Amino acid sequence: MRYQPPESHRAYARAMRKDATRAENLLWQALRRKQLEGLRFRRQYPLDGYILDFVCFRPKLIVEVDGGQHSESAWDKRRDAHFRACGFTILRFWNDDVIRNIDGVCREILAMAAGRM
Repeated sequence: MRYQPPESHRAYARAMRKDATRAENLLWQALRRKQLEGLRFRRQYPLDGYILDFVCFRPKLIVEVDGGQHSESAWDKRRDAHFRACGFTILRFWNDDVIRNIDGVCREILAMAAGRM
């Protein structure tokens, strides 16, 4: 059976897509439409009560783009532990890293995905 998140989570994810940060928009332009080696990413995807910035299910890879508010966040640690227990790998990038080095970020995503295929 297909996963169906609650409507409130879906609505919140839609709102987050419309209010994305500059870094999230920049990374989305590189990931969308299978542009990165054919990997299909979804953005602001609601899963298990959380909203994931970017997720690619085939290699079970989650990519998070964070600002300073996520530094040493207990919430993020619990969330990451949950998804690691589900078999996902989580990559976290700072907004500034994405903006200044989008090519390097994409190379790191590809390297991680290749190791999980």
